[in-house]
Amino acid sequence: MGADSTTFPAQWPNASPGSGMYESFYMRAASPDDEVAVWIRYTVQKAPGRPHKASIWFTMFDTSNGSPVAHKATVERIGLAAPHDRWISIGSSSMGPDNIVGEAGDARWSIRVTDAESGLHHLERNWLYRTAIPKTKPESPAPFARFEGHIEVGDRKYTLDSWPGMLGHNWGTEHAWTWVWISGAGFDQDPDAWVDLAMGRVKIAGRVTPWVVNGAISIDGERHRIGGMMRRGSEVVALPGKAMMSLRGEGKTKIELEAKAPREASVVWQYGSPDGHIHDVINCSLAKLEIGFSNGDGARTLSTGHGGTYELGLPDRQDWIKPQSIPDEW
Repeated sequence: MGADSTTFPAQWPNASPGSGMYESFYMRAASPDDEVAVWIRYTVQKAPGRPHKASIWFTMFDTSNGSPVAHKATVERIGLAAPHDRWISIGSSSMGPDNIVGEAGDARWSIRVTDAESGLHHLERNWLYRTAIPKTKPESPAPFARFEGHIEVGDRKYTLDSWPGMLGHNWGTEHAWTWVWISGAGFDQDPDAWVDLAMGRVKIAGRVTPWVVNGAISIDGERHRIGGMMRRGSEVVALPGKAMMSLRGEGKTKIELEAKAPREASVVWQYGSPDGHIHDVINCSLAKLEIGFSNGDGARTLSTGHGGTYELGLPDRQDWIKPQSIPDEW
């Protein structure tokens, strides 16, 4: 099963000239053996009344090589396309359901997608993807996949040999005021288990809402939806470097999750919004995850020492780690 380019189509070609929007297709994968991971993001940005721009964001996490290596490449509208067999093409780089190829700075990659699970729509009702609210629409064409291929960063070469990870997609007219993205695979207790959660708080009339959680966890081959636009009872504490959360799902489903992101394995990008606001976004794709799962029929524990992603989007400047000196161009 898995992803395809028609089920999760690009949204930017249909954006009205006067509107502002952003859209991202991305992948992340971590070595099952070493503390090495990659996160690649293909993004379209459109300020109101202005042409599209497109960027490739690349981060290689390798604890044996010091801090993460981060690059960004930007092209104007003429270098942007949505081919029929791929989600997005930016210059000579492209991402589709089967292949991810590209370059940014001194990084080059050619990656194949294998063993992809069927897609996940984080929002539990399809009509929510057609309405103005929520302003961010998350989905994962493959919430779990394995990757083969090669990455070169300068004189260092990495071979991806069945690295577990995921393919993601989101778009919208505004970033959440604060958000958390948790993705995990390569768990010690169940190598095919995965978790994929998007949660956010939005600012309305000067007040910030409680956390809204959307996503799923798959364990023992069974997928369980977590959160929902109207579901209450979730508790989230998210800080730079660590997060703890108690999340409710369908029926009696519940997960207790702890994420830890080492400072030396984290990177900070600055994301712009169509309205001009800049967020500091801390991403660690070598995060440690501990998950306790229960659903009334029993309980399970999942853990991974470096197979998780913990991303925290903050509305203000943070002083935990220095941001990359790479502007977000609109």
